[in-house]
Parts: sequence; C-alpha cells; structure tokens
Amino acid sequence: MRKTVLKILMLFCLASPALIGQVGEITRDTSFTPRSAFQKERLRFPFIEMVRENPPPGVREHRGLVYRSIGFRELRLDLFQPADRAEKPFPAVLLVHGGGWRSGDKSHLVPMAQQLAQRGYVAASVAYRLSPEARYPAAVTDLKAALRWLRAHAEDFRIDTARIAILGCSSGAQLATLVGFTPGMAKFEEGENPDYPSTVQAVVNIDGVVDFTSDYVRGFEDDPRKNPSAAGAWFGGRFIEKEALWREASPLQYAGSGSPPILFVNSSNPRFHAGRDELLARLAAEGIYGEVYTFPDTPHPFWLFHPWFSETVDRVGRFLDKVLENK
Repeated sequence: MRKTVLKILMLFCLASPALIGQVGEITRDTSFTPRSAFQKERLRFPFIEMVRENPPPGVREHRGLVYRSIGFRELRLDLFQPADRAEKPFPAVLLVHGGGWRSGDKSHLVPMAQQLAQRGYVAASVAYRLSPEARYPAAVTDLKAALRWLRAHAEDFRIDTARIAILGCSSGAQLATLVGFTPGMAKFEEGENPDYPSTVQAVVNIDGVVDFTSDYVRGFEDDPRKNPSAAGAWFGGRFIEKEALWREASPLQYAGSGSPPILFVNSSNPRFHAGRDELLARLAAEGIYGEVYTFPDTPHPFWLFHPWFSETVDRVGRFLDKVLENK
C-alpha cells in the first residue's frame, strides 16, 4: 500500500514540476553561485576575493524562518537583527538574491544582511520560487508575502513597520524594484497575512534592469539563439510571444507619483543600466529622491567580491539612513 501511494505521488509530481517540493526537494538550477562567478571573473580581475559570511558582534541571527507555505512547499528567510536593546524599533530591509530568475540562493546575500544588521537594520535574506519551479509572477507574489510577514512579526523582531526597504541584486534587483513600485496591485498580492501591507519606503537596485523592452535587454535576453534565455524561461516565451508579460514586469512602467525613493548601485556594464535614467527622470519630475552610483571597470556581480563589497554596503547604508531617517 505504501509503495503504491509513493508511486502515485511521484507520478503526480512528474506531471506537475512546480509541485516537486511537496514530496521531496525542489529541482534546483545551480548554474549561478558565488564560486562559479568568482572562477569566471577572476580571469579579468585577478585581484578579487570572495565575500564570505563573517557574523559581526552585536547581531542576532534567526535562520530558516518560514514566511510562506504553498501546499507542502515552505519558503524561508534568514533574519539578522541588532542585539541592541534600545526602546525604539529598527528599520528593516528585505534582501533579494540574483541568478537570472532561475538560479541563486538566499545565502548569497547573508554577508550583506549581516553587515546591515550591524548598522542598525533588521535584515532578512529571502528565498523565493525560481523559474524551474514557477514562472512569473510567482516570485513577485512570494516577495510581497515576505514583506507582509515582516510586518506581521514586527513585535517579535522589533521592526518599525513604517520604515521597511527592499534591496535586490541583478534579477533580484529587477524583482525588488517591481515589488516596490507596485504597492497594493491585486494580481501580485496573495498568500498569508493579507491584512498587512506589502509596501516599502525605499528600494535599492544593485545592477538590475528596470525595462525589459529596451534594446539592451531584448538584444541579450530575446536572442533567438538562446533556447530559452533566462527572461524567456521566466516569462514562458520570447518577447514576441509574451510581450504583455515582458512589459508588465518592467518596473519603469510604474515609476511616478507614489513610488518610493531608490538607489541604483551599478557595475560598468551598460546592459544592466537599462531603463535606469528614464526611471530616475520620472521620479525627479514628481519630487521623489533618486540616487545612482556606478563602479568603474567592474564585473556584473561585483557585490559578491572584495574590493567592492564594503563600499557597496556603505553606500546602501548611507542611502537607507537618509531616506528612512535612521539615526
């Protein structure tokens, strides 16, 4: 009997790949890791060193907290908070890893979360569903659920619910910006804690595109020789096939009145600047603060390596201190 039940479950999962995690581990794409990026980039930049976890003093950590359950699938985050027993709650920041919407892991941004926690932020590095498991907009709904979870558990971790930011790197930056620029949009709101808002008061975009319709992005992501590209796999088709989704997922479409302040920290690769200047111009027209810094002569995943990691954290920290008024 037991073997029959297991066989049925296995056949059900083979028919529904997005549900593999209900009886076992999700099939993961491990094509992007800090180690693989290091091996590639050190050919051009032999002086770089990998950033590693280094728990700073005065920081408490809470690993593997479940923020959303989808059937038997549990989505988790790692949370780091200042150990300071100050009376006032702390601002918070949700960190979203990159990996082309199909790869990557929340562990990649743990070093940055640890450093931000030392600076006085409750920082959470979050896992979310990637394209091998679920296509767009699943990742967006997951991240909004994570923000609602932070607010629902604000008392547990001493979070100031009026001062929450979202930060992302690469594809995670596109996601973070989309999440931040679509407050209350019904199609992206699903899951637990529906009585709490998923709004943010600041966005940090670290080398992520904000316009999927730009020539820079389409020239790379919509190349017919890629079968499919990272974006194509996420949307379930090329631009000509899924144009509405490619446009809908472009944060630039929503920039304007009501958008939060944003910081762009960029590499020297212009492909990852797509839509940035137009977005900043739209915000400026509405009197919304925007800031940009571009590291000269840098690889795309610069935030994973020394010598750029510390300055990245410092620029992020100073921006958040300013817009979230963290004294």
